[in-house]
Amino acid sequence: MKRGFKAGAERIAKEMRDELDLTDEARLEPLELAEQLAIPVFSLRQASGVAPGNSFSKYFAVVDPDSFSAVTIFQGYKRIIVHNENHHPNRQASNLAHEVSHSLLEHEPTPVVSENGERYWDAQVEEEATWLGAALLVPRAGALSMVKSDWTIQNIAAHYGVSESLCRWRIGQTGIAYEVQRWRRYWRN
Repeated sequence: MKRGFKAGAERIAKEMRDELDLTDEARLEPLELAEQLAIPVFSLRQASGVAPGNSFSKYFAVVDPDSFSAVTIFQGYKRIIVHNENHHPNRQASNLAHEVSHSLLEHEPTPVVSENGERYWDAQVEEEATWLGAALLVPRAGALSMVKSDWTIQNIAAHYGVSESLCRWRIGQTGIAYEVQRWRRYWRN
């Protein structure tokens, strides 16, 4: 990631939470954030209602549900998000926060597939959206406070409505575990 990106993403996450009147300990609902940003969100089922006979939604809902999470679709400069409502609610929250993050970061639209038919993938853009999405869902200050208060990963994840793996990743990536370890050594001496 570009130098300073992570700090900038943390600031964006804080600004968005402030706009929603959320503390660092409060749970963010990605659908509410999308609504705040005027980004319509549709489930696969809803998307299939817009285009009856659409095998896309049936395929990803029934045949291969794990291969599609969410996508942002551009109509001119307007955006809509289509997400897979068949995933666990914690995964849906992560998927939606990731897609909203693309918008917050003003990522340019790209084709779904390249000219040779392969899926188009920009690793840096996806990594940025992943980082910001996690920062929106699990604020560093809130997670730090909870870890210092001996909350478990399971309890923090349940509180924020995210998977344990996302919560563990966020705590590890932000240095919370190391900071709490140093903090405990200091207070025990």
